[in-house]
Amino acid sequence: AAGPGQLPVGRALPVRSPPGAEEPSMEAEAQELPLGCGGEGGSPAAGRSPGGEEQRDPPQASVSNGGDAESGKELVELKVIWNKNKYDVKFCLDSTGAELKQKIHSLTGLSGPPPPQPAPPLAPVRPPGNPCSCLLGLPPAMQKVMFKGLLPEEKTLREIKVTNGAKIMVVGSTINDVLAVNTPKEAAQQEVKAEENKKEPLCRQKQHRKVLDKGKPDDVMPSVKGVQERLPTVPLSGMYNKSGGKVRLTFKLEQDQLWIGTKERTEKLPMGSIKNVVSEPIEGHEDYHMMAFQLGPTEASYYWVYWVPTQYVDAIKDTVLGKWQYF
Repeated sequence: AAGPGQLPVGRALPVRSPPGAEEPSMEAEAQELPLGCGGEGGSPAAGRSPGGEEQRDPPQASVSNGGDAESGKELVELKVIWNKNKYDVKFCLDSTGAELKQKIHSLTGLSGPPPPQPAPPLAPVRPPGNPCSCLLGLPPAMQKVMFKGLLPEEKTLREIKVTNGAKIMVVGSTINDVLAVNTPKEAAQQEVKAEENKKEPLCRQKQHRKVLDKGKPDDVMPSVKGVQERLPTVPLSGMYNKSGGKVRLTFKLEQDQLWIGTKERTEKLPMGSIKNVVSEPIEGHEDYHMMAFQLGPTEASYYWVYWVPTQYVDAIKDTVLGKWQYF
């Protein structure tokens, strides 16, 4: 028992407010409860509505992968292959070849498939090889896109009969790759042109005259003067080489190769190994050209082909050397 003036052991002295102070309200006591407990005295936002019903968080919306924009359009699944990289793409069947090139440009600017959630605006992960190629991608003007031959830009995928699972081969270099090698190559081409201007016309030189004097081959392909055409789907045939033998040119775009075939053998040349392509109209037969492929560092490496139809000359140069456009 407690003595006089002492509190009982084990009993707490009740706390009283000082004179003039207000008693704490029930709302103040309720605010002292842990947030989110969902108890009787908790805030309505803590788990229950004012009517006592339990509230649930609204369901999260799914992240769109861009497919909604193509709703109502027929898509086709493609396998795009460039620089030993493979990309699985769904693309509108009624889009043109030019639009597919734009899509390839964006694909080759990434190192892999897009992330499932929006990523912060940071530089993409760089793939192996050229450290800047992923930032620039492969511009449409630098692409050679193949599907059963060179893909026409103006036609739709439906018109050229692209089906699900079709393999699209892409050949081309990024701007950085081109700038790294094009400066010395361009200078070499300018030197070659300057030398050509100093010399007499090629068709008058003795080494060429002996071939041209044989006359136009009977089975040479017909020419169309004043018109530039795409390469045909069949080999260019009926022409002569420097020894006067028959030669044909086959452009294997899927393998990025030029095949030069004669009666004896077929040479398979990577297009990247060809340093230059020169040509000149044949005097008296300006609808045909004589053309040389430079396979080494000097003129001694020229492989000459005679009686090339003039409408294919530009297409051959663009296909072998590439048609670059600077930005």
